Parts: sequence; structure tokens; C-alpha cells
Amino acid sequence: MAHFIVVPQWQGSSSARAMQLADGALAINGDLPRAACTLIDVPTEAGEEQGTGVRRYSTLERVHDLVAQAVAENNQVVVVGGDSSVSLGALESLADTETAVLWLGAHPALHSPATSPTSALHEMTLRCVLGEGAPGLAATPPVITPDHVVIAGARDFDVAELAVVRDLDIRILGVDELDKAASILRRSGASRLYIHVDLDVLDSAAISGLSRPVPFGATPEDLVATIRAARSELPLIGASITEFAPASRIAAEDDLSVILRVIGALA
Repeated sequence: MAHFIVVPQWQGSSSARAMQLADGALAINGDLPRAACTLIDVPTEAGEEQGTGVRRYSTLERVHDLVAQAVAENNQVVVVGGDSSVSLGALESLADTETAVLWLGAHPALHSPATSPTSALHEMTLRCVLGEGAPGLAATPPVITPDHVVIAGARDFDVAELAVVRDLDIRILGVDELDKAASILRRSGASRLYIHVDLDVLDSAAISGLSRPVPFGATPEDLVATIRAARSELPLIGASITEFAPASRIAAEDDLSVILRVIGALA
């Protein structure tokens, strides 16, 4: 049975709906088996940059360490955010250079403190995993290698992120290419798999509680099929699902059926 690490962290987001990311994590938590959940105590304060180029760095570093510890103490972990940077602690604890990462989201999260227009950590998450970013957040040495990364469903790239994709030769799949992910992972040479889902990989017609919606996203059916196909190729060591920002409790209830289907595929 999966164990859920619930992280109501909003501090890594640049969205005007950032605070609602905490509400989203708690809404999901309410529909998960209580005995199978660990709720991370996220500090209430925003946090300080501390000269790192990452907004709210002090709080984000603290939560990173709490998540890493919780993940290390449990098996079959699914991290529930919160903003996408909650996956950093999990990847640090679980992944190595034999691990493939399937990143499912509208945004590739490949900025660094030097290129991010907002200095928000959720724009830098995958870049940190690849070893570049603020001290205490970037993996040193890198947790994974670029040839083991597949970004699928992304459709909002900044110029600096496209340069990273080109320089590191990272594989990108559009929304209409999700069915190719499993075969690419099989041929990657990796021996295990971590799956990260930003819910903005989905089209806003399927889910309303998105902090940074991007048009023309995936359907829930295609997302679930992609996850299941990937899991059939490599053993899953962990997963994360993030970026749920419901406008209200009622709106959260409307979206939870879709989210729980995705969690079911991950767990």
C-alpha cells in the first residue's frame, strides 16, 4: 500500500493563487486513508531569500529537509503538494543515476535562480534535480542524468528553458505524444522510475483548480494511461502530484474525482 506524504506548501509558487495550493493539498489529504498519510508541518511564515535568488528560500529549505526525512522513513511513497518543489526532497531521498524521471506538467521547471523571472522555486524544480540551483535545494552531485528525463505534456517554455533542453538534450513529448513515453523510458537504460505529475498537465476543462493553467492539456484518461504504461516498463520507486489550487472547498470537491483517479494510477 502506498504511503502519502502530504505537503501543504505554497511558498515555492509564483501564482496569484499560491496560498490555495496549501488548501489543495489538505483537500486531497481529506480523501486519503488517514493511516497511510504523513502530514508535513509547513511553517506559516513566507520565508527569506537569504541571498540565494530563490524567494522564500529559508522556509523551502526547511520543508525540503522534512520531506526528505519523511520519505526515507516510508515505502511506496507518493508526495502530495502543494507546489511542485515539494518533490525535491523525495527525489533526493529515492533517486540515483539509475532512475528515470517522467515529468508530467505544463511547465518544464528548468529555470535557475539566474534565469527565473519570478525567483519562485516551482520554476526551478527539475533543474535542481539535475544539479543546478540554490545551495541546499539543488542536488549535489546531481540525482539524475539528463538522458533519463522525459518531460511530457509541457507546453509553456521560456527561452532560457528551451536552451537547457537543447544543451542537455532532454526528451520532450507534446500532449499528443504521451503514448510514446513508456517506450522511451524502456529504452533509456534506467532501471527504475519516479513519476512527477503537475496537475496543470491536464486541460482546464477537466480540472478547474489549477494555479497556472495552460490551454490544450491532456485528458484524465490519457494521463492515467500514460502513468500505467510507464509503470509497466520500469519499477516505480516514488511519485508526486502537485499544483492543485482550488478556488473554494466546493470547487475542490468537484475536482477530487479526477485527482483521485490519477493518484490511483500512481499508488
